[in-house]
Amino acid sequence: MSAQPASAPSPDVPVSGPSDMRADAAARPAPPAAPRVLSRPRFALLVFAGVYPLVTALLYLVAPLTRGWMFWQQTLVLAPIMVVIMVWGLIPFLHRRFSAFLHPVRRPSAG
Repeated sequence: MSAQPASAPSPDVPVSGPSDMRADAAARPAPPAAPRVLSRPRFALLVFAGVYPLVTALLYLVAPLTRGWMFWQQTLVLAPIMVVIMVWGLIPFLHRRFSAFLHPVRRPSAG
């Protein structure tokens, strides 16, 4: 009769190695991350910091071209330019560049 030692694996049970451990770790769900929520005050501060110089620069560019126009006509020209720059330029840039600042980790409340 040939008895196998207790420490030797049986032939029908696969031996798990380092690659199996990595696969097991990858199959396990990651611990829940702390929620990251947009901080509206921080976002407002960054938008103001970006919009103010943008409005000022556009006013310097548009004012000579619209001299003598009524104020509402000047803003009618300025507003669409501002909206396009903000929606497709400024706000995406701020979100990419300042993501960690805009989305701080929310700590659980005590209570």
